[in-house]
Amino acid sequence: MDVQLLVVADCPNEGPAVVALRRALDEVGLSAVPFTVRVVTSEAEAEQLGFFGSPSVLIDGGDPFAEPHHRPALACRLYRDEADVSGVPPVGLLRQALKRAVDSSA
Repeated sequence: MDVQLLVVADCPNEGPAVVALRRALDEVGLSAVPFTVRVVTSEAEAEQLGFFGSPSVLIDGGDPFAEPHHRPALACRLYRDEADVSGVPPVGLLRQALKRAVDSSA
């Protein structure tokens, strides 16, 4: 499994996103799975990666939170769950996305 955390330079949500992603990986039994943090520096790179804002999580090259009406961009990103809006993907949604990725590769 290839997991990446994509951010823009000086993203204030990078640290909390690192913590949330590591926690989600640990909680679904993927403690041994490493992830990389990649800084996206241009619109062209954002387009190539399918980067919809900072921070973004890619699992095996796909963004599990991508919304069809959004376009790739160097921007901040907001995440919504049933209770809140945050600049960091909710751990529960990260766990679900990781479980789906594991199930689809089995």
